[in-house]
Amino acid sequence: MISKLFSWFSKDLAIDLGTANTLIYLKGKGIILTEPSVVAIKEDGKLKKVIAVGDDAKKMVGKTPGSIKAIRPLKEGVIADFEVTEAMIRYFIQKVHNRGYLVKPRIIISIPSGTTQVERRAVKESAESAGAREVYLIEEPMAAAIGAGLPVTEPIANMIVDIGGGTTEVAVISLGGIVVSHSIKVAGDKLDEAILQYIKRKYNLLIGESTAEQIKIQIGNVLPEEPYETMEIKGRDLVTGVPKTITITSKEIQEAIKEPVDLILQVIKQVLEDTPPELAADMVDRGITLSGGGALLKNLDRLIQKETGLNVCIAEDPLTCVALGAGKALDEIDRLKEVMIENI
Repeated sequence: MISKLFSWFSKDLAIDLGTANTLIYLKGKGIILTEPSVVAIKEDGKLKKVIAVGDDAKKMVGKTPGSIKAIRPLKEGVIADFEVTEAMIRYFIQKVHNRGYLVKPRIIISIPSGTTQVERRAVKESAESAGAREVYLIEEPMAAAIGAGLPVTEPIANMIVDIGGGTTEVAVISLGGIVVSHSIKVAGDKLDEAILQYIKRKYNLLIGESTAEQIKIQIGNVLPEEPYETMEIKGRDLVTGVPKTITITSKEIQEAIKEPVDLILQVIKQVLEDTPPELAADMVDRGITLSGGGALLKNLDRLIQKETGLNVCIAEDPLTCVALGAGKALDEIDRLKEVMIENI
């Protein structure tokens, strides 16, 4: 009776707790919130006061006075600041439930496959402290594969490459379980960092993280062709200290991001090498599915196809695959319980 009463008052949620963005799926409604995983806090002695979360906090990055910090509480897919992550999850739960304080939803949260027991417990405890009634965890590659519409419970190979903000997850899934997986802390953030460092080194120009991200989105290309795309960027000259504008090309960005892209290719090849022969045979027909924001990097699918010899397709909506998959697992919790993580 009590659980029925709870289900009237609470709407169950699936959370894709990403390093760069947090997406929330509300049972029966679909994805209803996509906001940056950024929290602005004001420090007063030992006290931390949250003053903005999500979009509002991201606008403050790099522009705050000394007493305010805009931070990302998740680093490389794991919780770096427990207290702030809890505040962020609580804020999102209340926002989704129109600031209702009585709600205690069931929550399913996606986490990188390479996380430790301690890191998993931290995610679970954060959600419980933020007001969740029950917390389930699902590995990101599994959620991404479900969200991309792959038949994960069938006895065939489903290979997924999920390139997020903090981690790249590569997995082969069959019969509702992950057969082989590798997780590396090289993804969208490392591409931004590589662009930032390249421009600093080559042009003595200092740019911010959001400018680097814009460059990646606009002219990032792993197989650029002439005439190369160009983009005008503004930053601070490290020699004179004054603002300066330069023009860069997609060929330069290819050079800038070569190292992190090569690392992602290496991990894909490693998973292919570790895949059992019967499943490897399936992959010749079924190919590889790309998801996550990194899947949108121009020509990355072509480059992976060229390097592996397998067909590569991009999921229909790569940015929401993990949240959609976690949401589907929530909607069909009895049938898909086997794909969740047990024993946390």
